[in-house]
Amino acid sequence: MGGGQQQLQQLSQELEEIDLEIEEKEEEIAEFQEEKSGVDDAIEAINTLESGDTVQVPLGGGAYVRAEIEDMDEIIVGLGGGYAAEQEGDDAVDALESRKDLLDDRISEVRSEISDLEEESAEIEQRAQQMQQQMQQQQMQQMQQQGEEGGQ
Repeated sequence: MGGGQQQLQQLSQELEEIDLEIEEKEEEIAEFQEEKSGVDDAIEAINTLESGDTVQVPLGGGAYVRAEIEDMDEIIVGLGGGYAAEQEGDDAVDALESRKDLLDDRISEVRSEISDLEEESAEIEQRAQQMQQQMQQQQMQQMQQQGEEGGQ
């Protein structure tokens, strides 16, 4: 009977680990969605701003400076890995749309991973319930045997 309790405890620990992993993956999705939102904002800005417009440029630490856009035809787009390239408006939008597609793909992959983890969690919960039922049945049988032996 002690072994059954130990196995239940182990299954419980596995469930906790899976829950933590799911939580981490959900945070990862939230980060991807936030990045996608930033890409959408950049695309909107590229499509609406014109040379001569005034914008607020972040300096870091929550500080901004007003600046006039000199030339909307020269847009610098991050390529990843710390690299950036100057691109024309349409090319910049295409590059940003490609980034969104990659983020969508990654979000789908992580959601699939979450689904797999949830299935694994459900299987473990089912095993744990079956073990508990078996242990309860064994206890009931032992109590009945003890009762019969005491009645004789």
